[in-house]
Amino acid sequence: MSEKLLSIAIPCYNSQDYVRRALDSVVPAGEALEVLIVDDGSTDGTAAIAKEYEEKYPSVVRYLYKENGGHGDAVMFGVAHATGLYYRVLDSDDWINTENLIRMMEHLSAEKKAGVVYDMALTNYVYEKVGEKPKEIGYGSALPSGVTFSWDEIKKFNYGQNILMHSITYRLELIKTCGLRLPKHTFYVDNLYAYYPLPFAKKLYYFDFDLYHYFIGRQDQSVNESVMFRRINQQEQIAFTMFGMHDLSNVESPKLRRYMAQYMLMMCAIVSALYVREGSKSSLQAKKIFWEKTKTRYHSAYSYIKKFFPTPFLSHTNWFTNIIIRIGYSIARRIYHFN
Repeated sequence: MSEKLLSIAIPCYNSQDYVRRALDSVVPAGEALEVLIVDDGSTDGTAAIAKEYEEKYPSVVRYLYKENGGHGDAVMFGVAHATGLYYRVLDSDDWINTENLIRMMEHLSAEKKAGVVYDMALTNYVYEKVGEKPKEIGYGSALPSGVTFSWDEIKKFNYGQNILMHSITYRLELIKTCGLRLPKHTFYVDNLYAYYPLPFAKKLYYFDFDLYHYFIGRQDQSVNESVMFRRINQQEQIAFTMFGMHDLSNVESPKLRRYMAQYMLMMCAIVSALYVREGSKSSLQAKKIFWEKTKTRYHSAYSYIKKFFPTPFLSHTNWFTNIIIRIGYSIARRIYHFN
């Protein structure tokens, strides 16, 4: 097998109904690509489909089985078994723009031959929400395009313009050595994947085109609003884990420090909005406790979050601020199509 440029891990759990679309979107990229189908203990026909593609594309596709550990565990299992210079994740119900994947790989290959390797490559992604028009999330206003850059050269990120797992291609060795750990059997760990490695990435590149298509529409999907209500405690867990990952005062770049604080604020906004949307007395009390813990246990993180204007509306618990949160959540949902 020739040396691989890019490894794409596809975590799968009972994905027989949609994983073919994901696979068909990436395998045409050719021999420089490694596709790792990480079967996280599926009990349906996922394994049979994976083996079919492994047999059809033996120099590209590898089938890996593991006991069920959740999405984050499957992502890290892929990291442990990948052989490419770069690594990215494709969820089994999403897909990649094949033409732009080839474009990106051609550029990465040419740069590698010239002795240039990026720690992190970024691309745009598209929300594909059932019944609505696709919504592109791009970074053209925040990131230099077509040149190598550092965090000191970025501009201000708008709200809703956060760097997510869908937009990231990491240098594999960075992920292996930076100390990233993703908890088992926990949802929303993609936020940790998109946050923790940031200070370790020194050399970046931004491709200003759509690569990842993020499907929203399954009833059991983790971003389905009713599912998010049931898993608010896991949103909290991820938020608190994120708050403790870095002391932002040790982050060298002020611009990266601001972005990371903004990302933490986004997590606070999600937790607050879900509690307010649920609306029960116990949920509103839980929102109050969440902010009390944030202020007392994660004081360093809170000291950065509180500098942003929305924080007072999110942390206060009176009826007026809760109305503002409800309205803001509804507007953001219409604009960004995030669930």
